[in-house]
Amino acid sequence: MASGKLVDLWDDAVAAKLDEPGKLLYRSNLLGSDLRITNFGGGNTSAKVKAADPLSRQEVTVLWVKGSGGDIGSMKLDGFSTLYLDRLEALKGLYRGLEHEDEMVGYLPHCTFNLNPRAASIDTPLHAFVPKIHVDHVHPDAVIAIAASKNSEKLTQEIFGGEIGWLPWQRPGFDLGLRLSKIATENPHLVGVVLGGHGLFTWHDDAKACYQLTLRIIQKAANWLEANARKPAFEGERVKALPAEERAAIAAKLMPAIRGRIGKEQAKSGHFTDAPEVLEFVDSRALDRLAPLGTSCPDHFLRTKIRPLIIPFGGDVEAAIASLDGLIEAYRKDYVAYYERCEHPDSPKMRDPNAVIYLVPGVGMISFAADKATARIASEFYVNAINVMRGADGTDTYVGLPEQEAFNIEYWLLEEAKLQRMPRAKSLAGRVALITGGAGGIGSAIAARLIQEGANVVLADIDQASLDQRVADFGKVFGKDVVRGVKMDVTREDTVIASFQETARAFGGIDIVVNNAGISSAAAVEDTTLDLWNHNISILATGYFLVAREGYRLMKTQGNGGSIVFIGSKNGVSASAGASAYCTAKAAELHLARCMALEGAPFGIRINSVNPDAVLRGSKIWQGEWRQQRAASNKIAEDDLEEFYRKRSLLQRSVFPEDIAEAVYFFASDLSAKSTGNFLNVDAGNVVSFTR
Repeated sequence: MASGKLVDLWDDAVAAKLDEPGKLLYRSNLLGSDLRITNFGGGNTSAKVKAADPLSRQEVTVLWVKGSGGDIGSMKLDGFSTLYLDRLEALKGLYRGLEHEDEMVGYLPHCTFNLNPRAASIDTPLHAFVPKIHVDHVHPDAVIAIAASKNSEKLTQEIFGGEIGWLPWQRPGFDLGLRLSKIATENPHLVGVVLGGHGLFTWHDDAKACYQLTLRIIQKAANWLEANARKPAFEGERVKALPAEERAAIAAKLMPAIRGRIGKEQAKSGHFTDAPEVLEFVDSRALDRLAPLGTSCPDHFLRTKIRPLIIPFGGDVEAAIASLDGLIEAYRKDYVAYYERCEHPDSPKMRDPNAVIYLVPGVGMISFAADKATARIASEFYVNAINVMRGADGTDTYVGLPEQEAFNIEYWLLEEAKLQRMPRAKSLAGRVALITGGAGGIGSAIAARLIQEGANVVLADIDQASLDQRVADFGKVFGKDVVRGVKMDVTREDTVIASFQETARAFGGIDIVVNNAGISSAAAVEDTTLDLWNHNISILATGYFLVAREGYRLMKTQGNGGSIVFIGSKNGVSASAGASAYCTAKAAELHLARCMALEGAPFGIRINSVNPDAVLRGSKIWQGEWRQQRAASNKIAEDDLEEFYRKRSLLQRSVFPEDIAEAVYFFASDLSAKSTGNFLNVDAGNVVSFTR
């Protein structure tokens, strides 16, 4: 709900430089920039614009309206569908009634203006038939709170004094477009309509005035709710929220336990929030009464499912984990019963029966979905639902979407068709990887390869500056949702444990661990100090052990297997003079991997190794003394090192970080599902490291 006054961001100087489609985009982006106005991906905007027909050159009226999918806050001009308004009007003669609603969507492509490839949405008639040039449809929590109240029509009249009309809940489509047209035409004094259980429509003949009108109506609703709300919200506090550190620690334990139980068919990504509005709701006396009612707005419902799962928590996290089997199974049975009660003869097959939203009193809210962004957005939508329930229940009686209507939205054939058009899931979709040495050349190449295949990645590194830069770079390329950074000293048990806790909290658990942190050193045996020896062992042997052990533990907790990949070295299988400490530590890595493979096999946890050789480009190891030492040892200039190693290989080819990343992807993915305890040399052929 609006907290404080909504700010009018319209800049006349900016708008003066824009044509009518440009003003529509400007208005849309402004509306979508404030989540108090509309949720991510929710709502749509339109404008009726005069343009020359590409063939006749005659002036026609074109409806510009947000196309299917997209988000008004971030969309560009290509996010709008463009349709001939007269052809849309002509569709009224083809409409055969509510039972034939869906067939009207098939006619929309025939109305396309200028071969625009952007598919028109189901909401197109709602904009086309309103007799105003500019139309906004948004989902502000404040207005939905009124729309989802038992006495919604009466409250609409009371709050808005007759300038806003009201229509009862109806699924979006052609018929609702006709109803909007009728109420707007027969009541020219109206500036908009509240749709029961759904949202707000406003309209005007001027772009700026339409934007300002939308803000004014939302603010009016928010002010009324604030002035009339019963206190305390949600009947007051039933349980005390735990301290923030305890909440975070509990989430880190609960999330892998949930994820393991609901992700056996397909890995899922998690999200945790303990925002104040979430804690207010989950800790309240009204939780058990309101949460089962589900959400009201279709946008909320489609993201959050029919209802959340409440995990009772009395302070004992192990007891809460022990209760999960019963709670999750009960939720699944309830979902199956809901499907069977509501299904139609032509309903799509039942989808995943697991909950999306998990509410934990005293702790917060957890959400799981196919990818991190979807899990995060689902939690944001449920926060919207909480705000709606607070407003409706605080001033009237909250009413959720009727079960059959909810089912008709969830299993709408048009929604199913949209799902079927989505690209096939990538090979690592929903999986979570932690990569040590993640800010370095090999580590970042591995991260990029895994993200490209759909994985969420946590980069762990001791170099905070490099880590921050790498995370920022990946965020720009792949999106901020899929990458996190944690500062980790692999030789310190506490930081290793904390990093895996943060990984569990960020994404829900772990599926892939890449032990890549490394150093290098060169010294004759008699010149090898104890400090140098211990330094190699602590990072390359002890560090690999600590990281692999924590990943292994978390994978066992989830119970869905996993893959641990060690980045070894040619020196792990082939002795080199002048590097005894390094070679010994690398050999220890390989044997540790084999030992762990024996123990991990019964749990589906695979441990394999990749042995690179002479990967110079982008490698921190090849900066500084090691580079100097290798050049001196081979009696060549430092700049000639890469060419020296290329010529030394059997294939006469250089080895790059991307080559190591490809081998890691093989072991991390199901391509190597029947491989454990193995190692793969990526060295362009080096006879001394041939397997024996």
